[in-house]
This record gives sequence, structure tokens and C-alpha cells, in this order.
Amino acid sequence: MIQPAANPAPGFKKAPRSRIVTRPAGVRVRVMVGGEVIADSRAAIEMKEGDYPGVFYIPRQDVRMARLARASHTTYCPFKGHASYSSILNGPENAVWSYEQPYDEMLGIKDLLAFYPNKVDSISASRD
Repeated sequence: MIQPAANPAPGFKKAPRSRIVTRPAGVRVRVMVGGEVIADSRAAIEMKEGDYPGVFYIPRQDVRMARLARASHTTYCPFKGHASYSSILNGPENAVWSYEQPYDEMLGIKDLLAFYPNKVDSISASRD
């Protein structure tokens, strides 16, 4: 017997044709801020959501967490849940977000970090 989801996303119930796809990125992802590598990962997850550009979610162990400061800012997505934010020390505010308790359908991004491309110098993906 299939167990019902304990924490289902209301967005999928209201818009069942909506699709969010997560998969291993299969590339090395680097995030640069002020000429400094803030994140460097070969274990990133890429999320594709509708017609939006893909977003890389990076494991915390691949991010220089000491360069981040938790922010009070939060947002909500009916498909993913509540997002918490961090600012980059001596850098842009609310530049990083994470879903620490996502809905069941999005558990693949739980506790991973994503960076706003317009708040960092670059987010690059390469096959090296």
C-alpha cells in the first residue's frame, strides 16, 4: 500500500500539470563573489521549473559557510515551501536561499543552497 505524503505541496494539488524537475547537474559548479570562490561543487542538483532558467542547488559542505550570515528574510513557494535566506558577509544581502523543510515532492533540494545570479559575480558550470 502506498503511504500518502506527510507534507504534500499544495501547489501541485492546485496546478497538477506544473512540473519541477531536479537531477544531478553532472557538472562542476562554481560561485564567485568579489573575486573569491564562495562555492565549488561536483555534487550540485539542477532544478528546472517551467520556462525559468535552471537553478543549481549546492550542498552546504561545498559552500564557504563562514562567508554567509543568516538573514531574517523568508519567502514562500506553494511547490517547494518556505525558503530561508543568507547574506554574503561584506557582500550582497539575501543572495542565497535554502529550503530547510521543503514539501515532500522537493526533498531532493532539502538543505542545499542556491545563489541569485544577479547578486554574485558569476555562477559557472563546467565539465572539468
